Amino acid sequence: MERKEKALAPVKRIHGGAHLPHFKNTAEIETVVMPYPDTVYIPLSQHIGAPANPVVKKGDEVFVGTLIAEASGFISAPVHSSVSGTVKGIVDKTLNSSVAVKCVEIESDGKGTPDPNLKPFEINSAEDISAAAKECGLVGLGGAGFPAHVKLLPPKDSNIDTLIINAAECEPYITSDYRECIENVDGIIAATYLLKDKLNIEKVVICVENNKPKAIKNLMAVAADKQDVDDKVKLMKLPSTYPQGAEKVIIYSATGRKVPLGKLPSDVGCIVMNVTSLAKLYDFISTGMPLTSKRITVDGTAVTEPKNLLVPIGTPIKSVLEYMNIDTENIGRVIMGGPMMGQPVASLDAVVEKRTNALLVMAKDERARITTACIRCGRCQRTCPMNLTPARVETAYKKGDTDSFERLNVNYCIECGSCSYICPAKRPLTEVMRIAKSELRRRKK
Repeated sequence: MERKEKALAPVKRIHGGAHLPHFKNTAEIETVVMPYPDTVYIPLSQHIGAPANPVVKKGDEVFVGTLIAEASGFISAPVHSSVSGTVKGIVDKTLNSSVAVKCVEIESDGKGTPDPNLKPFEINSAEDISAAAKECGLVGLGGAGFPAHVKLLPPKDSNIDTLIINAAECEPYITSDYRECIENVDGIIAATYLLKDKLNIEKVVICVENNKPKAIKNLMAVAADKQDVDDKVKLMKLPSTYPQGAEKVIIYSATGRKVPLGKLPSDVGCIVMNVTSLAKLYDFISTGMPLTSKRITVDGTAVTEPKNLLVPIGTPIKSVLEYMNIDTENIGRVIMGGPMMGQPVASLDAVVEKRTNALLVMAKDERARITTACIRCGRCQRTCPMNLTPARVETAYKKGDTDSFERLNVNYCIECGSCSYICPAKRPLTEVMRIAKSELRRRKK
């Protein structure tokens, strides 16, 4: 380090939060590159917004990084081939939900040949940063999937003064961002100062939970880099209380600002970038290779040797399980993401997407989840980071009192799962909050 740096404490502390077991079993396991599967099914909708439009057809030869679908609107993202081989067709496939989505099916030749047309992306302005994110096909890699070029080109009247780099990674099991901090600190340093310079941002706050000492050491080197001549890049250690990594929560912790309902981080002067998204953007700028693979943590009660894998996007989950030698007969469920906000997959035909950061493979459990009556303990409200009352929302839902949803501020729910986790009666409170939000959206339409 060039100078002595001191980590910041949070500006504000969130209300509530849950103290979860961490289960970071793969924290010290170096990322392994998974071999190319025989066939990939690359979804045209791996992000919030409009699906991409295919630009290839059956029989086309593609390489790693070849554009196979272009963005269909401002809030959309292009999609690239993750393997070299031959396009087998555009197919409708039921993957990560019960709804069929269009996919580009590609038969891999196993060579992984990069597209010969790839080249570094020249950056001269803030607009170039956004354009690079779009050409990269970059979306929020922390799980949200919001097209990155949109947040990197905020409205002209936005007064952006703070870049928040989110390395919190607060869900149990997942260590993919942690490994980014360990294995690619040079890329994080380069990306941080490039964005600070080109976006003309006054202050950068790198946020990480205090239970990640090796990541803290590496990220402190980012803050202490010689490029930080005005000492405006700082590390902030957050308490390891879930959900510290949620966007609204981390903005409040880092700046003390609250994002109003229906508003964006740019409305309170902030841009929030996941640490892996940040590093991938710089990788694209320096090499021209778009987002074609994803580091994922594979862990869970059915996994005897958990790993961090670098997996081609579009790889079927069953191919990942085969590579990991996981006995599918012992599987109870597979969760895409973490245990709190992840979603159980409909089948093992589901594929790794851009926003996939973990596969949790859970063993069969014969014990039933017994739900009992609400005991009015108030733990759901005390734990909720948004200070909502999920038990009252559930009561209104059971009574059909949908008029109460808006008064109970259900749209502020970030669906973190803390209320369901903490409930001693095992009530499905998060599910009810999700349904209530959907009902409000339906009524407003």
